Amino acid sequence: MNVVVVGGGIVGLSSAYALAGRGADVIVCEKGSIGGGSTDRAVGGIRAQFSTPVNVELSRESMRVWDAFEDRFGIDIDYRRNGYLFLARTAETAAAFEETVAMQNDRGVPSEVLDPEMARERCPGIDPEKFVAATYSPTDGFADPHLALQAYARAAADAGVDVRTKTPVTDVLREDGAGSGSDAGSDHDRPVTGVETPDGRIDAELVVNAAGPWAREVAAMADISLPIAPKRRQIAVVDPETPVPETDPLTIDLGTGTYFRPDQDAAALVGGHLGDADPDRDPDAYEKSMAFDWAAEVVGTAAEWATYFGPESRIKRGWAGLYAVTPDDNAIVEETVPGFITAAGFSGHGFQHAPATGRIVAELVVDGSASLVDIDPLSSDRFESGVARTERNVV
Repeated sequence: MNVVVVGGGIVGLSSAYALAGRGADVIVCEKGSIGGGSTDRAVGGIRAQFSTPVNVELSRESMRVWDAFEDRFGIDIDYRRNGYLFLARTAETAAAFEETVAMQNDRGVPSEVLDPEMARERCPGIDPEKFVAATYSPTDGFADPHLALQAYARAAADAGVDVRTKTPVTDVLREDGAGSGSDAGSDHDRPVTGVETPDGRIDAELVVNAAGPWAREVAAMADISLPIAPKRRQIAVVDPETPVPETDPLTIDLGTGTYFRPDQDAAALVGGHLGDADPDRDPDAYEKSMAFDWAAEVVGTAAEWATYFGPESRIKRGWAGLYAVTPDDNAIVEETVPGFITAAGFSGHGFQHAPATGRIVAELVVDGSASLVDIDPLSSDRFESGVARTERNVV
C-alpha cells in the first residue's frame, strides 16, 4: 500500500512511523524542514485534563507512549511529570471543573478538584485570593518537542519511510484527473489518487493531510472545505523576579487565558492569548518573532495572580507559532473522502496527541476504521450536524 503523508511535523511523522509499522510504503512530503511548521514552536504540554471525553482518551493512549518514550525510541526528551494546574475565578468555571474531573476520573485520570489553598500547595507562587477552585493531575507534564520530533523522524527513517523535505504538495489528485480547479466538481465519492509536487506526480492509494496550519489549503487542493484556521500564538521566556521552582506544574488561569511553566535555569515560559482580535494568519508569511508589547502585557497579567513575576522580572526572548484551530477547538481525524485521511486542526494539542493520532491514522489506512479511540466526535460532519462539543480546557 502506497501512502503519501503531507506534513513533516510530529503528527505527520508519528503517522508515517505507525503506517510503516503496518507494512505501508510511505512518503512524507514536507514543504520546508522537519518540524518547521508548528512542532518546534510548541510549549510541549502533555496532559489528560481535557473537558471532552475524546480528548481524554487521545491523551491516555498517547501518554502510554510518552511514559515509555526513552525506552522505545532511545532518546531522552526531558519529559517532566510536574502536573497541570487549572485555576478558576468564577463559580461557573468551578462547577464545570466538578463535571470534567468526574468524567476524567471515570476514564482513569487521577485529577482532583482543589480549593485555592490546596492549589497553592501545588504551586506556591499563585495568589489564592484570586481564585475559587482549581484542578490538578499529577500525571500531566511537558517534554521537549524538538527532541521528540527528532526521535520520530529517526524512527520513521529507520522503518523505511521516505522523508522528503523542501517538497511542497501543489495539488491533490482525484480520480478522472481531477484536482484543484477541475471541472469535474467535488463529488465526495471520487477517490484520491496521489499528489503533485514540483518534482512530479506521486501516485498513492491514500493521502494523509497532517499539514497543521496548512491543512485547510491542502484540503482545498482536493476540493474539500475544512474549517481549520491558522491562528498566531506567542511564548515569552522570562527571568522571573522570584525563580519558579523546577517542580511547579504548568499553571493556567482560565479567567485571563495566561499560563506559565518552569523552564531551564530558573526561567519560565509565559504565554496566553490576550484580547478578542484573533485573525487568520498566512502560514507562509506570519511574524515568527515575539512582540515585546504583547510579552510585557502577558507577563504583567501573570503578575496579577502569580507572585513570581514582580517588577524585576526580565523578558529574555520569545517566539511565535501557529495553532491550527477548529470552531470547537477539537481536531478533525477521519477519512474525509475516499483515500484522503485528515489528521489536523488540533487547536494547540497536536504535539501531545501525536502518538495516538499516528496509530489511529494507520488504523484508518490499513483497517478502514479506528479502534484505538472512538473518533466519531472528531468527524468534520459535526459542524453541519450541530453535534460539536467545544473543548473548554484550552488557552
